Amino acid sequence: MTTTFPDVTISTDRLVLRPFEEEDVTALAEMMNDEQVIAWTSAPHPYTRADAHDWATRRSQAERTEGRGIVLAVTEFLTHRLVGAVHLRNTDWRTRTTEVGYLTAPWARGEGYASESVLAVAQWLFDDLHFERLELRTAADNAASQQVAQKIGCISEGVLRNACIVRTPTADGTWTETRSDLIVWGLVPEDLDDNGGYDEYPGYGERYEFRERADVSGHTVGADRK
Repeated sequence: MTTTFPDVTISTDRLVLRPFEEEDVTALAEMMNDEQVIAWTSAPHPYTRADAHDWATRRSQAERTEGRGIVLAVTEFLTHRLVGAVHLRNTDWRTRTTEVGYLTAPWARGEGYASESVLAVAQWLFDDLHFERLELRTAADNAASQQVAQKIGCISEGVLRNACIVRTPTADGTWTETRSDLIVWGLVPEDLDDNGGYDEYPGYGERYEFRERADVSGHTVGADRK
């Protein structure tokens, strides 16, 4: 049984999702120090260049090679600039289920990139890897993240009370941690088949390409498609 994701690049009309690289370090550090990212993630704060380098060159790759999930940098197709990230985690290979986290850089918000990238990953999971469920968990007050879930057709399945910690800014410029409920969203292959509303979002329903990357010997990495 396959227990790791293939080393893959996913392309849409506007975006390329690929593994993080050392060249992403500067933009990654800037993105992770944005207030919206600080508030809704558990990433270190402040997020240093050393943190970004460790993530881009070591930790993100370990997510895939150790079987936990996969991390993809979201980049613009035309400019190649980093505009976000998608992270599959808590993967159960027996049940073919996984959880997705995502974020968008402050310089790229309002373009629909989060919805487009998560939808592309979902289609890859369901079509190419035969996964049966993608789960999202959003903090109760994170309206932007909830909109992403709704746009791609997720179903709200319930609330986990006091299940996460979020950060809020204080008057003196620091951050304090508070507890929050989590809303659980689920997406299964039938949800994509039943949802015909993607045309209103740029890039939806246009072109998705899933390409496994090659290692230095020219062989595909982790290729085990059914």
